[in-house]
Amino acid sequence: MAAIDAWLDQHRITEVECLIPDMAGQARGKIVPRHKYRPAEGLRLPMAVLAMTVTGAYPEEDFTPVADPDMRLLPDPSALRLVPWAKEPTAQIIHDCVRFDGTPVELSPRNVLKRIVAEYARDGLQPIVAPEIEFYLVQIEPDEDIPLKPPVGRTQRTEAGMQSFSIDAVNEYDDIFDVIYDWCEAQGLQLDTLIHEMGTAQMEVNLDHGEPLALADQVFLFKRTVREAAIRHGMYATFMAKPMQGQPGSAMHLHQSIVDLHTGRNAFSNPDGSPSEAFFHFIGGLQTYLPAALPFFAPYINSYRRLSRHTAAPINLSWGYDNRTCGLRVPNAGPEARRVENRLAGVDANPYLVIAASLACGLLGMRQRLQPTEPLSGSAYDQPHQLPRHLDDAVERLMRCEPLAELIGADFVRAYGAIKAAEYAEYFDVISPWERRYLLLNV
Repeated sequence: MAAIDAWLDQHRITEVECLIPDMAGQARGKIVPRHKYRPAEGLRLPMAVLAMTVTGAYPEEDFTPVADPDMRLLPDPSALRLVPWAKEPTAQIIHDCVRFDGTPVELSPRNVLKRIVAEYARDGLQPIVAPEIEFYLVQIEPDEDIPLKPPVGRTQRTEAGMQSFSIDAVNEYDDIFDVIYDWCEAQGLQLDTLIHEMGTAQMEVNLDHGEPLALADQVFLFKRTVREAAIRHGMYATFMAKPMQGQPGSAMHLHQSIVDLHTGRNAFSNPDGSPSEAFFHFIGGLQTYLPAALPFFAPYINSYRRLSRHTAAPINLSWGYDNRTCGLRVPNAGPEARRVENRLAGVDANPYLVIAASLACGLLGMRQRLQPTEPLSGSAYDQPHQLPRHLDDAVERLMRCEPLAELIGADFVRAYGAIKAAEYAEYFDVISPWERRYLLLNV
Protein backbone atom coordinates (compact mmCIF):
# COMPACT_ATOMS: atom_id res chain seq x y z
CA MET A 1 0.00 0.00 0.00
CA ALA A 2 2.98 2.30 0.55
CA ALA A 3 3.85 1.81 -3.11
CA ILE A 4 0.38 3.01 -4.10
CA ASP A 5 0.77 6.14 -1.96
CA ALA A 6 4.18 6.80 -3.52
CA TRP A 7 2.77 6.39 -7.06
CA LEU A 8 -0.10 8.77 -6.33
CA ASP A 9 2.34 11.34 -4.96
CA GLN A 10 4.73 10.90 -7.89
CA HIS A 11 1.95 11.64 -10.40
CA ARG A 12 0.54 14.48 -8.25
CA ILE A 13 -2.88 12.86 -8.25
CA THR A 14 -5.73 15.06 -7.04
CA GLU A 15 -8.56 12.55 -7.41
CA VAL A 16 -8.88 8.77 -7.25
CA GLU A 17 -11.52 6.72 -9.08
CA CYS A 18 -11.99 3.57 -6.99
CA LEU A 19 -13.45 1.00 -9.39
CA ILE A 20 -14.95 -2.45 -9.20
CA PRO A 21 -16.44 -4.34 -12.18
CA ASP A 22 -20.09 -5.18 -11.52
CA MET A 23 -22.06 -8.14 -12.87
CA ALA A 24 -22.49 -6.42 -16.26
CA GLY A 25 -18.79 -5.54 -16.43
CA GLN A 26 -19.46 -1.85 -15.79
CA ALA A 27 -17.43 0.36 -13.45
CA ARG A 28 -18.97 0.96 -10.03
CA GLY A 29 -17.33 2.53 -7.00
CA LYS A 30 -16.50 5.93 -5.56
CA ILE A 31 -14.49 9.00 -6.53
CA VAL A 32 -12.33 10.16 -3.62
CA PRO A 33 -10.13 13.26 -3.23
CA ARG A 34 -6.49 12.24 -3.03
CA HIS A 35 -5.98 13.71 0.44
CA LYS A 36 -8.80 11.52 1.80
CA TYR A 37 -7.78 8.27 0.10
CA ARG A 38 -6.10 5.72 2.40
CA PRO A 39 -5.05 2.61 0.41
CA ALA A 40 -4.47 0.47 3.49
CA GLU A 41 -7.95 1.22 4.78
CA GLY A 42 -9.75 0.99 1.47
CA LEU A 43 -13.36 2.10 1.45
CA ARG A 44 -16.86 0.72 1.81
CA LEU A 45 -19.60 0.00 -0.69
CA PRO A 46 -22.94 -1.82 -0.34
CA MET A 47 -22.51 -5.48 -1.35
CA ALA A 48 -25.86 -5.30 -3.15
CA VAL A 49 -24.23 -3.31 -5.95
CA LEU A 50 -22.91 -6.67 -7.20
CA ALA A 51 -26.43 -8.12 -7.39
CA MET A 52 -27.98 -5.45 -9.64
CA THR A 53 -29.51 -6.22 -13.02
CA VAL A 54 -28.36 -4.27 -16.07
CA THR A 55 -31.34 -1.94 -15.56
CA GLY A 56 -30.40 -1.17 -11.95
CA ALA A 57 -33.09 -3.37 -10.41
CA TYR A 58 -32.59 -6.33 -8.09
CA PRO A 59 -33.86 -9.91 -8.02
CA GLU A 60 -36.51 -10.65 -5.41
CA GLU A 61 -34.17 -12.83 -3.34
CA ASP A 62 -31.40 -11.13 -1.36
CA PHE A 63 -28.10 -12.91 -2.01
CA THR A 64 -26.06 -10.93 0.50
CA PRO A 65 -25.23 -12.60 3.86
CA VAL A 66 -27.35 -10.15 5.88
CA ALA A 67 -29.76 -7.42 4.85
CA ASP A 68 -27.87 -4.90 2.68
CA PRO A 69 -24.39 -5.11 4.28
CA ASP A 70 -21.26 -3.19 3.36
CA MET A 71 -18.11 -4.75 1.92
CA ARG A 72 -14.54 -3.46 1.86
CA LEU A 73 -12.85 -2.34 -1.35
CA LEU A 74 -9.08 -2.86 -1.25
CA PRO A 75 -6.86 -1.57 -4.07
CA ASP A 76 -4.92 -3.98 -6.27
CA PRO A 77 -1.43 -2.47 -6.76
CA SER A 78 -1.17 -4.17 -10.16
CA ALA A 79 -4.33 -2.39 -11.36
CA LEU A 80 -3.22 1.21 -10.83
CA ARG A 81 -3.46 3.56 -13.83
CA LEU A 82 -3.91 7.16 -14.87
CA VAL A 83 -7.18 8.45 -16.36
CA PRO A 84 -5.76 10.00 -19.54
CA TRP A 85 -8.90 11.96 -20.46
CA ALA A 86 -9.29 13.67 -17.07
CA LYS A 87 -8.64 17.43 -16.85
CA GLU A 88 -6.83 17.13 -13.50
CA PRO A 89 -4.30 14.38 -12.60
CA THR A 90 -6.63 11.48 -11.80
CA ALA A 91 -5.96 7.85 -10.95
CA GLN A 92 -8.18 4.86 -11.56
CA ILE A 93 -7.59 1.84 -9.35
CA ILE A 94 -9.40 -1.48 -9.65
CA HIS A 95 -10.28 -2.73 -6.18
CA ASP A 96 -10.99 -6.17 -4.80
CA CYS A 97 -14.20 -6.84 -2.89
CA VAL A 98 -13.64 -8.48 0.50
CA ARG A 99 -15.62 -9.04 3.67
CA PHE A 100 -14.51 -7.41 6.90
CA ASP A 101 -12.85 -10.68 7.94
CA GLY A 102 -10.70 -10.50 4.80
CA THR A 103 -12.39 -13.28 2.83
CA PRO A 104 -13.37 -12.61 -0.79
CA VAL A 105 -16.93 -11.61 -1.65
CA GLU A 106 -18.41 -14.44 -3.72
CA LEU A 107 -20.58 -12.11 -5.83
CA SER A 108 -17.56 -10.29 -7.29
CA PRO A 109 -16.86 -11.33 -10.92
CA ARG A 110 -13.19 -10.48 -10.42
CA ASN A 111 -13.06 -12.84 -7.46
CA VAL A 112 -14.67 -15.58 -9.57
CA LEU A 113 -11.83 -15.32 -12.09
CA LYS A 114 -9.23 -15.35 -9.31
CA ARG A 115 -10.88 -18.50 -7.95
CA ILE A 116 -10.55 -20.31 -11.30
CA VAL A 117 -6.93 -19.24 -11.77
CA ALA A 118 -6.20 -20.61 -8.28
CA GLU A 119 -7.76 -23.94 -9.29
CA TYR A 120 -5.36 -24.15 -12.23
CA ALA A 121 -2.44 -23.38 -9.90
CA ARG A 122 -3.53 -26.28 -7.66
CA ASP A 123 -3.00 -28.54 -10.70
CA GLY A 124 0.38 -26.97 -11.49
CA LEU A 125 -0.95 -25.00 -14.44
CA GLN A 126 -1.12 -21.35 -15.56
CA PRO A 127 -3.70 -20.27 -18.16
CA ILE A 128 -2.74 -17.77 -20.85
CA VAL A 129 -5.43 -15.89 -22.77
CA ALA A 130 -5.78 -13.33 -25.54
CA PRO A 131 -9.15 -11.63 -26.17
CA GLU A 132 -10.39 -10.11 -29.41
CA ILE A 133 -12.88 -7.25 -29.00
CA GLU A 134 -15.36 -6.24 -31.69
CA PHE A 135 -17.54 -3.12 -31.52
CA TYR A 136 -19.50 -0.70 -33.69
CA LEU A 137 -19.13 3.04 -34.09
CA VAL A 138 -22.57 4.62 -34.58
CA GLN A 139 -24.20 8.02 -34.81
CA ILE A 140 -25.40 9.57 -31.57
CA GLU A 141 -29.13 8.96 -31.26
CA PRO A 142 -30.79 9.76 -27.90
CA ASP A 143 -34.13 8.22 -28.97
CA GLU A 144 -33.85 4.48 -28.36
CA ASP A 145 -36.83 3.79 -30.68
CA ILE A 146 -34.84 4.94 -33.73
CA PRO A 147 -32.52 2.30 -35.30
CA LEU A 148 -28.80 2.96 -35.11
CA LYS A 149 -26.89 4.31 -38.09
CA PRO A 150 -23.15 4.25 -38.95
CA PRO A 151 -21.29 7.50 -38.23
CA VAL A 152 -20.01 10.02 -40.74
CA GLY A 153 -16.30 9.64 -41.44
CA ARG A 154 -13.66 12.15 -42.55
CA THR A 155 -15.06 12.11 -46.10
CA GLN A 156 -18.37 13.34 -44.62
CA ARG A 157 -20.08 10.14 -45.76
CA THR A 158 -21.23 6.96 -44.08
CA GLU A 159 -19.84 3.62 -45.22
CA ALA A 160 -21.42 1.97 -48.25
CA GLY A 161 -21.80 -1.77 -47.78
CA MET A 162 -19.50 -4.00 -45.77
CA GLN A 163 -15.79 -3.23 -45.76
CA SER A 164 -14.09 -6.28 -44.23
CA PHE A 165 -10.38 -5.65 -43.56
CA SER A 166 -10.47 -2.32 -45.43
CA ILE A 167 -7.61 -0.01 -44.46
CA ASP A 168 -9.27 3.03 -46.02
CA ALA A 169 -12.49 2.37 -44.10
CA VAL A 170 -10.55 2.35 -40.82
CA ASN A 171 -8.78 5.55 -41.86
CA GLU A 172 -12.17 7.24 -42.03
CA TYR A 173 -11.95 7.36 -38.24
CA ASP A 174 -8.23 8.04 -37.80
CA ASP A 175 -8.82 10.85 -35.31
CA ILE A 176 -10.68 8.66 -32.84
CA PHE A 177 -8.26 5.73 -33.17
CA ASP A 178 -5.24 7.98 -32.66
CA VAL A 179 -6.77 9.07 -29.36
CA ILE A 180 -7.70 5.50 -28.38
CA TYR A 181 -4.15 4.26 -28.98
CA ASP A 182 -2.64 7.18 -27.05
CA TRP A 183 -5.00 6.67 -24.11
CA CYS A 184 -4.43 2.91 -24.09
CA GLU A 185 -0.67 3.41 -24.09
CA ALA A 186 -1.00 5.81 -21.16
CA GLN A 187 -2.89 3.10 -19.25
CA GLY A 188 -0.57 0.24 -20.18
CA LEU A 189 -3.24 -1.55 -22.22
CA GLN A 190 -1.38 -3.87 -24.60
CA LEU A 191 -3.17 -3.47 -27.95
CA ASP A 192 -2.05 -5.68 -30.80
CA THR A 193 -3.91 -5.23 -34.10
CA LEU A 194 -6.79 -3.07 -35.34
CA ILE A 195 -8.95 -4.24 -38.25
CA HIS A 196 -12.24 -3.35 -39.88
CA GLU A 197 -14.70 -6.18 -39.31
CA MET A 198 -17.58 -7.33 -41.53
CA GLY A 199 -20.21 -4.86 -40.36
CA THR A 200 -20.61 -1.22 -41.35
CA ALA A 201 -18.23 0.76 -39.10
CA GLN A 202 -17.57 -2.41 -37.11
CA MET A 203 -14.03 -2.65 -35.73
CA GLU A 204 -11.95 -5.28 -33.95
CA VAL A 205 -9.01 -4.72 -31.62
CA ASN A 206 -6.90 -7.62 -30.38
CA LEU A 207 -4.98 -7.59 -27.11
CA ASP A 208 -1.60 -9.23 -26.53
CA HIS A 209 -1.75 -12.57 -24.72
CA GLY A 210 -1.09 -12.74 -21.00
CA GLU A 211 -2.32 -13.77 -17.55
CA PRO A 212 -6.14 -14.00 -17.26
CA LEU A 213 -6.76 -11.42 -14.50
CA ALA A 214 -4.53 -8.83 -16.16
CA LEU A 215 -6.27 -9.34 -19.52
CA ALA A 216 -9.75 -9.13 -18.00
CA ASP A 217 -8.73 -5.84 -16.34
CA GLN A 218 -7.50 -4.57 -19.70
CA VAL A 219 -10.76 -5.43 -21.50
CA PHE A 220 -12.72 -3.78 -18.68
CA LEU A 221 -10.69 -0.57 -19.05
CA PHE A 222 -10.52 -0.75 -22.86
CA LYS A 223 -14.31 -0.65 -23.18
CA ARG A 224 -14.44 2.37 -20.90
CA THR A 225 -11.70 4.07 -22.93
CA VAL A 226 -13.33 3.48 -26.32
CA ARG A 227 -16.71 4.75 -25.14
CA GLU A 228 -15.11 7.94 -23.80
CA ALA A 229 -13.10 8.56 -26.98
CA ALA A 230 -16.15 8.00 -29.18
CA ILE A 231 -18.34 10.43 -27.23
CA ARG A 232 -15.65 13.09 -27.44
CA HIS A 233 -15.67 12.65 -31.23
CA GLY A 234 -19.43 13.00 -31.60
CA MET A 235 -20.40 9.32 -31.85
CA TYR A 236 -21.14 6.26 -29.75
CA ALA A 237 -19.12 3.08 -29.45
CA THR A 238 -21.46 0.21 -28.70
CA PHE A 239 -20.58 -3.21 -27.32
CA MET A 240 -24.06 -4.66 -27.84
CA ALA A 241 -23.87 -8.17 -29.27
CA LYS A 242 -26.29 -7.33 -32.11
CA PRO A 243 -26.87 -3.58 -32.34
CA MET A 244 -28.18 -3.26 -35.92
CA GLN A 245 -30.61 -5.23 -38.04
CA GLY A 246 -29.00 -6.77 -41.11
CA GLN A 247 -25.48 -6.46 -39.72
CA PRO A 248 -23.32 -9.15 -38.08
CA GLY A 249 -23.00 -9.25 -34.33
CA SER A 250 -19.95 -8.34 -32.25
CA ALA A 251 -17.94 -11.05 -30.50
CA MET A 252 -15.28 -11.36 -27.84
CA HIS A 253 -13.28 -14.32 -29.14
CA LEU A 254 -10.94 -15.80 -26.56
CA HIS A 255 -7.65 -17.58 -27.35
CA GLN A 256 -6.55 -19.95 -24.58
CA SER A 257 -3.46 -21.99 -23.86
CA ILE A 258 -2.06 -23.57 -20.70
CA VAL A 259 1.50 -23.44 -19.33
CA ASP A 260 2.88 -26.26 -17.18
CA LEU A 261 4.31 -24.47 -14.14
CA HIS A 262 6.92 -27.20 -13.59
CA THR A 263 8.36 -27.27 -17.11
CA GLY A 264 7.36 -23.85 -18.46
CA ARG A 265 6.12 -25.55 -21.63
CA ASN A 266 2.78 -25.28 -23.39
CA ALA A 267 0.70 -28.07 -21.82
CA PHE A 268 -1.24 -28.46 -25.07
CA SER A 269 1.89 -29.81 -26.83
CA ASN A 270 3.99 -32.93 -26.24
CA PRO A 271 7.81 -32.67 -26.30
CA ASP A 272 7.76 -33.97 -29.89
CA GLY A 273 5.41 -31.14 -30.93
CA SER A 274 2.24 -33.24 -31.26
CA PRO A 275 -1.01 -32.29 -29.50
CA SER A 276 -1.14 -33.52 -25.91
CA GLU A 277 -3.93 -35.36 -24.14
CA ALA A 278 -4.58 -32.19 -22.12
CA PHE A 279 -5.27 -30.34 -25.39
CA PHE A 280 -7.99 -32.78 -26.41
CA HIS A 281 -9.41 -33.01 -22.88
CA PHE A 282 -9.63 -29.20 -22.74
CA ILE A 283 -11.66 -29.16 -25.97
CA GLY A 284 -13.79 -32.01 -24.63
CA GLY A 285 -14.55 -29.97 -21.53
CA LEU A 286 -15.55 -26.95 -23.60
CA GLN A 287 -17.88 -29.06 -25.74
CA THR A 288 -19.44 -30.69 -22.68
CA TYR A 289 -19.95 -27.70 -20.40
CA LEU A 290 -20.20 -24.57 -22.58
CA PRO A 291 -23.93 -25.10 -23.33
CA ALA A 292 -24.63 -24.89 -19.59
CA ALA A 293 -22.26 -21.93 -19.22
CA LEU A 294 -23.90 -19.99 -22.07
CA PRO A 295 -25.44 -17.26 -19.81
CA PHE A 296 -21.87 -16.08 -19.10
CA PHE A 297 -21.14 -15.79 -22.85
CA ALA A 298 -24.58 -14.59 -23.98
CA PRO A 299 -25.89 -12.70 -20.93
CA TYR A 300 -28.79 -10.71 -22.43
CA ILE A 301 -31.83 -11.18 -24.65
CA ASN A 302 -30.03 -9.36 -27.46
CA SER A 303 -27.04 -11.73 -27.20
CA TYR A 304 -28.96 -14.59 -28.81
CA ARG A 305 -29.67 -12.59 -31.96
CA ARG A 306 -25.96 -12.87 -32.75
CA LEU A 307 -25.82 -16.68 -32.55
CA SER A 308 -27.28 -17.52 -35.97
CA ARG A 309 -26.12 -19.37 -39.07
CA HIS A 310 -23.79 -17.80 -41.64
CA THR A 311 -23.03 -14.67 -39.57
CA ALA A 312 -19.48 -15.50 -38.39
CA ALA A 313 -20.98 -16.62 -35.05
CA PRO A 314 -21.30 -20.20 -33.81
CA ILE A 315 -24.53 -22.20 -33.57
CA ASN A 316 -22.85 -25.29 -32.09
CA LEU A 317 -19.62 -26.43 -30.48
CA SER A 318 -18.01 -28.33 -33.31
CA TRP A 319 -14.26 -27.81 -33.39
CA GLY A 320 -11.79 -27.71 -36.23
CA TYR A 321 -8.35 -26.66 -37.34
CA ASP A 322 -8.46 -23.06 -38.65
CA ASN A 323 -12.22 -23.37 -39.22
CA ARG A 324 -14.06 -20.15 -38.36
CA THR A 325 -17.51 -21.69 -38.79
CA CYS A 326 -16.88 -23.73 -35.62
CA GLY A 327 -17.56 -22.55 -32.12
CA LEU A 328 -14.10 -23.83 -31.16
CA ARG A 329 -11.25 -23.08 -33.56
CA VAL A 330 -7.63 -24.20 -33.37
CA PRO A 331 -5.54 -21.62 -35.28
CA ASN A 332 -2.51 -22.65 -37.30
CA ALA A 333 0.45 -22.29 -34.92
CA GLY A 334 3.62 -24.02 -33.82
CA PRO A 335 3.68 -26.35 -30.80
CA GLU A 336 4.74 -23.57 -28.43
CA ALA A 337 1.72 -21.46 -29.46
CA ARG A 338 -0.90 -24.21 -29.73
CA ARG A 339 -4.16 -22.79 -28.43
CA VAL A 340 -7.95 -23.05 -28.58
CA GLU A 341 -10.08 -20.11 -29.70
CA ASN A 342 -13.50 -19.98 -28.04
CA ARG A 343 -15.73 -18.04 -30.47
CA LEU A 344 -18.91 -18.24 -28.37
CA ALA A 345 -18.88 -15.01 -26.33
CA GLY A 346 -20.48 -11.78 -27.42
CA VAL A 347 -18.64 -8.57 -26.66
CA ASP A 348 -21.55 -7.61 -24.39
CA ALA A 349 -20.39 -10.20 -21.86
CA ASN A 350 -18.42 -9.49 -18.69
CA PRO A 351 -14.75 -10.26 -19.56
CA TYR A 352 -14.02 -11.63 -16.08
CA LEU A 353 -16.86 -14.12 -16.37
CA VAL A 354 -16.12 -15.04 -19.99
CA ILE A 355 -12.53 -15.92 -19.16
CA ALA A 356 -13.45 -17.64 -15.88
CA ALA A 357 -16.24 -19.74 -17.40
CA SER A 358 -14.27 -20.79 -20.47
CA LEU A 359 -11.27 -21.81 -18.38
CA ALA A 360 -13.57 -23.61 -15.91
CA CYS A 361 -15.10 -25.71 -18.70
CA GLY A 362 -11.65 -26.58 -20.03
CA LEU A 363 -10.38 -27.46 -16.56
CA LEU A 364 -13.33 -29.79 -15.97
CA GLY A 365 -12.47 -31.48 -19.25
CA MET A 366 -8.85 -32.02 -18.21
CA ARG A 367 -9.77 -33.26 -14.74
CA GLN A 368 -12.47 -35.60 -16.07
CA ARG A 369 -10.40 -36.60 -19.13
CA LEU A 370 -13.27 -35.83 -21.48
CA GLN A 371 -12.82 -36.66 -25.16
CA PRO A 372 -13.89 -34.26 -27.91
CA THR A 373 -15.64 -35.08 -31.16
CA GLU A 374 -13.61 -35.50 -34.31
CA PRO A 375 -12.40 -32.19 -35.81
CA LEU A 376 -14.68 -30.78 -38.47
CA SER A 377 -13.30 -29.88 -41.90
CA GLY A 378 -16.58 -28.75 -43.49
CA SER A 379 -18.97 -25.99 -42.47
CA ALA A 380 -20.32 -26.14 -38.92
CA TYR A 381 -23.38 -24.27 -40.20
CA ASP A 382 -24.43 -27.54 -41.85
CA GLN A 383 -24.48 -29.18 -38.41
CA PRO A 384 -27.42 -29.07 -35.97
CA HIS A 385 -27.94 -26.14 -33.61
CA GLN A 386 -26.68 -27.30 -30.18
CA LEU A 387 -26.97 -24.20 -28.00
CA PRO A 388 -29.90 -22.80 -25.98
CA ARG A 389 -31.89 -20.38 -28.15
CA HIS A 390 -33.04 -17.99 -25.42
CA LEU A 391 -31.76 -16.56 -22.15
CA ASP A 392 -34.38 -18.24 -19.97
CA ASP A 393 -33.56 -21.67 -21.43
CA ALA A 394 -29.85 -21.04 -20.95
CA VAL A 395 -30.29 -20.02 -17.31
CA GLU A 396 -32.31 -23.15 -16.56
CA ARG A 397 -29.52 -25.26 -18.02
CA LEU A 398 -26.90 -23.44 -15.96
CA MET A 399 -28.89 -24.00 -12.76
CA ARG A 400 -28.84 -27.77 -13.38
CA CYS A 401 -25.08 -28.06 -13.94
CA GLU A 402 -23.57 -29.06 -10.60
CA PRO A 403 -19.92 -29.46 -11.75
CA LEU A 404 -19.83 -25.85 -13.01
CA ALA A 405 -21.52 -24.52 -9.86
CA GLU A 406 -19.05 -26.37 -7.66
CA LEU A 407 -16.04 -24.97 -9.54
CA ILE A 408 -17.26 -21.40 -10.12
CA GLY A 409 -19.05 -21.12 -6.77
CA ALA A 410 -22.59 -22.30 -6.02
CA ASP A 411 -23.64 -19.03 -4.34
CA PHE A 412 -22.38 -16.98 -7.27
CA VAL A 413 -24.13 -19.17 -9.86
CA ARG A 414 -27.40 -19.04 -7.93
CA ALA A 415 -27.25 -15.23 -7.68
CA TYR A 416 -26.22 -14.82 -11.32
CA GLY A 417 -29.13 -17.01 -12.44
CA ALA A 418 -31.59 -14.95 -10.39
CA ILE A 419 -30.24 -11.70 -11.89
CA LYS A 420 -30.62 -13.06 -15.43
CA ALA A 421 -34.13 -14.35 -14.66
CA ALA A 422 -35.09 -10.88 -13.39
CA GLU A 423 -33.71 -9.25 -16.55
CA TYR A 424 -35.61 -11.69 -18.75
CA ALA A 425 -38.86 -11.05 -16.86
CA GLU A 426 -38.44 -7.29 -17.28
CA TYR A 427 -37.79 -7.66 -21.01
CA PHE A 428 -40.73 -10.05 -21.44
CA ASP A 429 -43.05 -7.32 -20.17
CA VAL A 430 -42.16 -5.00 -23.09
CA ILE A 431 -44.27 -5.09 -26.27
CA SER A 432 -42.06 -4.56 -29.34
CA PRO A 433 -42.77 -2.42 -32.45
CA TRP A 434 -42.81 -5.65 -34.53
CA GLU A 435 -45.71 -7.00 -32.46
CA ARG A 436 -47.71 -3.80 -32.80
CA ARG A 437 -47.01 -3.60 -36.54
CA TYR A 438 -47.94 -7.13 -37.50
CA LEU A 439 -50.30 -8.32 -34.77
CA LEU A 440 -52.32 -5.25 -33.72
CA LEU A 441 -54.87 -5.40 -36.56
CA ASN A 442 -54.04 -8.68 -38.30
CA VAL A 443 -54.87 -11.32 -35.70
